[in-house]
Amino acid sequence: MSNNPCNPAHTKEIMAIHDTMDVLNGKWKISIISSICYYNQRRFSDILNDVNGISNKMLSKELKELEMNKLVKRTVLDTQPITVQYQLTEYGLTLRTIINDLAEWGLKHRQLITQDM
Repeated sequence: MSNNPCNPAHTKEIMAIHDTMDVLNGKWKISIISSICYYNQRRFSDILNDVNGISNKMLSKELKELEMNKLVKRTVLDTQPITVQYQLTEYGLTLRTIINDLAEWGLKHRQLITQDM
């Protein structure tokens, strides 16, 4: 087996990454997951405040998709007015390492890029 980066032995991994990106695609999903992940559970309005620039309609759509993919659990609380709370499912919590790695990389990247300014 050579070190050629186009080695067909990695087809499975590349497909797996493609599948992952299919589930986490778009501008907002990782930010939404991060908001819920860092705070354990969030109300809709909290996520809306955390994810800068997202509209109500888009947040609602993205949360539904995350629910369909079994990453997020939606709970309607018996309050007046009714409160909806979101938390990561056990399966969704498996993304915690990826979220932390992305945050760490992002902090280092920002530091590197702003160094020369």
